[in-house]
Amino acid sequence: MNVKPSTFKEHEALHEIKHYLPAQAPLKDFIHHNTLHAFQKYPFFKGLRKASVMFGYTVSLSLKEFRDLFAEGKIREDVIDHRISLRYGPKAISEWKAKMLFKNYEIREIPRIGLLRSNWKIIYHIDLNSLIHPLLFRLICSYLDQGIAIWSFPIRGQGFLTAIKELEENSASSFFKGKRAKELLLHGNIGIENLLHILVGDPKLYKQYLFDQQFAHPGWSGMVATIDEFPETLLDPRKLSLHDLIVFELLLEIDALDSHFGPIWSPLGHQLDFPPTDLFLEVTDNEWVEALILWQEAYEWSYYDDVLAGILLKKPSKPQKNEGPPSFQALFCLDDRYCSFRRYLEQLDSQCATYGTPGFFGVEFYYQPQGGKFLTKVCPAPVTPNYLIKETGSKKKRKTDIHFTKKSHALYTGWLISQTLGFWAAAKLFFQIFRPTLSPSSASSFQHMDKWANLTVENTHSEHQENKLQVGFSIAEMTERVDNVLHSIGLLRSFSPLVYTIGHGASSTNNPHFAAYDCGACSGRAGSVNARVFSFMANHPKVRENLTQKGIHIPESTRFIGGLHDSTRDEIDFYDVELLDPEKKELHKNNLIIFEKALDQNAKERSRRFVSIDTHLSAKKIHKAVKLRSVSLFEPRPELNHATNALCIIGRRNLTKGLFLDRRAFMNSYDFSEDPEGNYLFHILKAAAPVCGGINLEYYFSRVDNNKLGSGTKLPHNVMGLFGVANGIEGDLRPGLPSQMVEVHDPVRLLTIVEHRPEIVLEVIQRSPETFEWFKNEWVNLVAFDPINKCFFEYRQGKFEAYIPLKNHLKTIVNLSQLLEDERGNIPVALTTEL
Repeated sequence: MNVKPSTFKEHEALHEIKHYLPAQAPLKDFIHHNTLHAFQKYPFFKGLRKASVMFGYTVSLSLKEFRDLFAEGKIREDVIDHRISLRYGPKAISEWKAKMLFKNYEIREIPRIGLLRSNWKIIYHIDLNSLIHPLLFRLICSYLDQGIAIWSFPIRGQGFLTAIKELEENSASSFFKGKRAKELLLHGNIGIENLLHILVGDPKLYKQYLFDQQFAHPGWSGMVATIDEFPETLLDPRKLSLHDLIVFELLLEIDALDSHFGPIWSPLGHQLDFPPTDLFLEVTDNEWVEALILWQEAYEWSYYDDVLAGILLKKPSKPQKNEGPPSFQALFCLDDRYCSFRRYLEQLDSQCATYGTPGFFGVEFYYQPQGGKFLTKVCPAPVTPNYLIKETGSKKKRKTDIHFTKKSHALYTGWLISQTLGFWAAAKLFFQIFRPTLSPSSASSFQHMDKWANLTVENTHSEHQENKLQVGFSIAEMTERVDNVLHSIGLLRSFSPLVYTIGHGASSTNNPHFAAYDCGACSGRAGSVNARVFSFMANHPKVRENLTQKGIHIPESTRFIGGLHDSTRDEIDFYDVELLDPEKKELHKNNLIIFEKALDQNAKERSRRFVSIDTHLSAKKIHKAVKLRSVSLFEPRPELNHATNALCIIGRRNLTKGLFLDRRAFMNSYDFSEDPEGNYLFHILKAAAPVCGGINLEYYFSRVDNNKLGSGTKLPHNVMGLFGVANGIEGDLRPGLPSQMVEVHDPVRLLTIVEHRPEIVLEVIQRSPETFEWFKNEWVNLVAFDPINKCFFEYRQGKFEAYIPLKNHLKTIVNLSQLLEDERGNIPVALTTEL
């Protein structure tokens, strides 16, 4: 007898499911990324359309929201005309504008995901999700738990299915109500195809059934898939694969059906009159979709046009009063939060110079604090370092809250602690309401490294290794990294006596998403170690000798100083200041006054988004209130992080100096004249596209669909196993960003502005297929600014086309401080007289 081969290919199906599931890693590695990464191979709007039809995601603002924005003047009519003309030609402007503004569309689209599996309810009148998910989620959470649970999973060191089997064999009770599923687990064929044969029956439906099943809880499935792919994301590793999760869930489904109907019931596929719409069937557009596309482009370019016009309209920056080096130079992360802090430093000291570069400062390594059991990666997520930096000589003792102990949950010690320390803890909590303070349980960026400890930066022998990692960097390796950073930002001469390298982190209390506030270039950690390591390298005499041969002469009198800025509290600390000579210490002391004033002003500018703070108070009083607010147990918005980000500017500081961008721009310093072939630009874009683009798109999608692509409000979130958050105790994990992080965000794509000739920019972005995909498919928009001819070129449909800003006038802000006191929303792009 000839057996017809199955059409189901298990490996391909699992691979495809993983591709479409959320890729959110555990909370400690919360790295921003494109939420719809699975669709990035398509042009932006086509990918969004597919995601919407397949999974029911909302991928843009609604027609009403766009029309309201137009009525408010946030979408300009001349921009609408221009985008329609580009897409359909000038003759179509009136027709399409009428559709955009007035036509009503009756659109009701049912997402394809879940259609097949919904037939359990429709035909069999049984809700498998409600019967299975509570037990499934609890078991996965208990197995993956990283130390928060009172009772740990009883079997350790074994894979998930093996552990479940052992529990079934040795327990008086069972996870199953009937015999068949248990027998299959212990002695039967638990291949996915065999289980699907029992449940579904028709091989043509198997893949779609698995998609339906796993996307009924995409948070848990996505976490398992990520851990399966990157087991190192758990400090206490577990062996759980998506395959094992699916097998166990299929067994639970068989058991639930057996319990409800008895051992004989017909597979789902045998009861269908018509198969559901194929999940991957080609998607078609319609007029409503086209209208939304035009609105989205008009919304984005109404802002972009103002920015590009401002670059041309702003007055040239004032030249320095002296011809010598700047009073000081400061390197910051390209993070959009430094758009304002750098502005205030330059405003308070017009002779200083600031730079932006990825906040790991080009030094990739694992970091091990003294006494630390685990290695911490402090470089971009895609990078796998070969180096280890160790902390030694630390005398710092970590404080603990004595009442936070597992003994408080035991029968006798729990009663004793509640009757003694419990009253003290209650009193402490009461006082925290009125006078919040940093506690040992708070996440503080300054705890990442002991400022008085030593770091093993220099490798004295190539065989000095630990955990297969080289301890420290050789002289040649240090030289290469310092050279790359200084060349990429254009800092090659006129070095100041003091050059600050300042990383960033954030502090907060009661905030499971704290890693999302730290430095993304440091894998969601503070950049203090990186800043200190880079400064050590740049100060090394032998490194400077080597740099001289590469055309970079750093005077012997110049000292690099590492530092850390806490972006939530607006506090700053510097490292190794005690090593400065008396003259440099005095210079640093004077610079500290500038930094402190800039921190006060920065805190005041940030405070306009915080309803609980009176923005009319003095900068110092507001700064004090911001510090208190940052550690409040009851504050769901310790800061707004990257909210409102919309730009990535790669060029010299003079390109945007004098232009008010309202903290909406990532700013990477770059001097085209030092890089005629774009070699350093290549490395900048290779990092900026996925990092800044990933941040932008996660905010975009969490804003337009906070229920499915974001994590909803954080108020009911429970921390699950120290790796994720869920609503309640039995809900799905919530990937994406909570509403408190995105509620003020304008969902526009990132506009990357590169200062270089368009032909060079085009050649550079095409060098790497991974980088080119971001721009080719327009998930990130791109404009080249020709620095010689002072004109713009927009990248559209595979080529650069000249772009002339439509606006020829911008308002000038005369009194920025007063404007910031009175305006809570986004402030339009404007010229400023304060620089």
